[in-house]
Amino acid sequence: MLNIIRTADQLQRRMVELLKTADLSGTQYNVLRILRGAGSEGLACGEISNRMVTRDPDITRLLDRLEKRNLVARSREKEDRRVVTARITQAGLDLLKKLDEPVIQSHKAQLGHLEAKQQETLIRLLETAREKLT
Repeated sequence: MLNIIRTADQLQRRMVELLKTADLSGTQYNVLRILRGAGSEGLACGEISNRMVTRDPDITRLLDRLEKRNLVARSREKEDRRVVTARITQAGLDLLKKLDEPVIQSHKAQLGHLEAKQQETLIRLLETAREKLT
């Protein structure tokens, strides 16, 4: 367990430093990536929450910060005014585009020394470990 925690911390530290250059937290970056993947339809807040890599109990505040920076826009749905849909803006897309290559390079620097078979094994073992936890 200690090795998993220590490895996760070291991997995450590098990502935090990279995202800091764009004034983003890891959870903010995660939301932007989720919304980019959702396309122009966007997603309801609850669906964003379900897709997060790490849990964040306050998606509304997270979206507030992104909306204040014009990276995300929110609107109420006409058919059901209770549903608020978030969409990534062009500014959000532009920011992610700038980060795409540095993030890929960071991942390669972190785990690129593992052979493909080792990466597959690591993924399988971590997925197996999580199976009983959810």
